[in-house]
Amino acid sequence: MRARPEGVGEGDVRLALAEGWRIDAAAMRYAAVGGGGYHWVVRDACGEPWFVTVDDLDDKAWLGHNRPAVMAGLRSRMEMALALRREADLEFVVAPIPGGDGATVRPVGPRYAVAVFPFLGGTAGHFGEVLPAAERAALVDMLAALHGSARHGSARHGSARHGSARHGSTLAGAPVAAIGLAQREALDAALRDLGQPWRAGPFAEPVRALLAAAADRVRRLLEIFDQQAEVVRARESVITHGEPHSGNVMRVGSRLMLIDWDTVGLGPPERDLWWVIDQAGAASRRYADLTGRAVDPAGLAWYRLRWALDDISIFVNQLRTEHRRTTDTEHAWLALKETVAGLTALRCPPMSPPASRSAGGRSAGSPSAGNC
Repeated sequence: MRARPEGVGEGDVRLALAEGWRIDAAAMRYAAVGGGGYHWVVRDACGEPWFVTVDDLDDKAWLGHNRPAVMAGLRSRMEMALALRREADLEFVVAPIPGGDGATVRPVGPRYAVAVFPFLGGTAGHFGEVLPAAERAALVDMLAALHGSARHGSARHGSARHGSARHGSTLAGAPVAAIGLAQREALDAALRDLGQPWRAGPFAEPVRALLAAAADRVRRLLEIFDQQAEVVRARESVITHGEPHSGNVMRVGSRLMLIDWDTVGLGPPERDLWWVIDQAGAASRRYADLTGRAVDPAGLAWYRLRWALDDISIFVNQLRTEHRRTTDTEHAWLALKETVAGLTALRCPPMSPPASRSAGGRSAGSPSAGNC
């Protein structure tokens, strides 16, 4: 986040660090990086650096619809990242550092949560950055390792059944990644209310005009999204990062590291792969060779569609409700315009349901129509 959090100051963060991690914060520097939380680089009395993240529980709708649920969801995902690092030996996972009581996340007032991470002396990527071929291949290798960390053929999205996977305890604790959109109800309400002025803030009316012009397209894409969602839900699940884009890749010496694990969860491999694989090609073949699993182009397209619609739902909700002009709301408005403009380029191939056998031995089911 570019702006600092409202209602929590550095004194609150210092107290949480002292109580939870016994870190005496001698120096704090606010780091206006990323888009999912508020960050500080902290040095303790001995000069040891730490990377501290404060998350707004009102701004993580994919984790839950109230603060206690979001807090629980955030905690489970931080614990999952820690388990992947410790139990599955995935050294590229940048996991939180547990506090003195073992907790990975602690509350800071009623609205915020704090977590502590190792300070990495490296360079973070940027969202939208095209990775060089060698780094792209390395990221595919990392995702293959992640997806194989607790794989079991009977696991299905939304109902993880556990077997004799190598890291069974990791799989048993894995949260399920949401299929639906984070602010679907808000987006549906906005589409129904386009005929009335929106007066909640400086961007409300521009958002209404933008959404009204694209309303038919958005409704059609939502229809396709809904038609294909159950097919996706029934597919094999693995542990996924959720957002392994270039902005969540850090270069530390000769290594690549993955940060921001608050989206980790069980889901089809394509939930991650669409970020690094376009269609059949070298990256797709590399992943298949490493995992024995073919990449589904239709799944890649569906998750690309989901990302666009999810962003629209979040930005519309943010700018349709009470807000002020800040660097963050300006960013949301620009991102919404860019996302809506990109809807015309989306393609959604038909998706075949998971193979099942009828009594006669033939595959049952038929592809789900859905051409954007």
